[in-house]
Amino acid sequence: MGSTNLRTKSSEDTNRRFEKKLQFYAKVKDTVASLSARKAINKKRIRRRQKRSKAYNLSSLSEFLPELKAPRQQTAADLKLNGKSRQKLVLHEGKQLKTVLSHPEFQKDPMAAIRQHLESTQPVMDEKPEKRRSRTGKKKVRGMKQKPSSGPQTMDL
Repeated sequence: MGSTNLRTKSSEDTNRRFEKKLQFYAKVKDTVASLSARKAINKKRIRRRQKRSKAYNLSSLSEFLPELKAPRQQTAADLKLNGKSRQKLVLHEGKQLKTVLSHPEFQKDPMAAIRQHLESTQPVMDEKPEKRRSRTGKKKVRGMKQKPSSGPQTMDL
């Protein structure tokens, strides 16, 4: 009697294992199918982007345009002062100071010369400064005083 009971248990175990394997294979199959679908969609996207990039490719027109030299922008390394660049800067600024001090307009009236130089080199700001606004964004009203109250007032803290 014990041997038949063992056979049924082992056959149930093998059936359960077989079902689990089937479920696992079904999941794997679904995953592979979804990945292949994603891959196909991604390929379509890439093709679409390539077509768009070909449509916007204007490199063939560059041969008809004149070549422009782009202005070289200073990098952080150029702006750093090491011993040589600092010495060069000091010499340049020293020459500049000598030319300013020897200029006849500067010798006549230094403040007027500086003002004239700044007016010619700096942009002119004609805008009137805006009136200050309160935190709510409304203009502050000045000149309106509150009437004193008739009774005593207390301060609440």
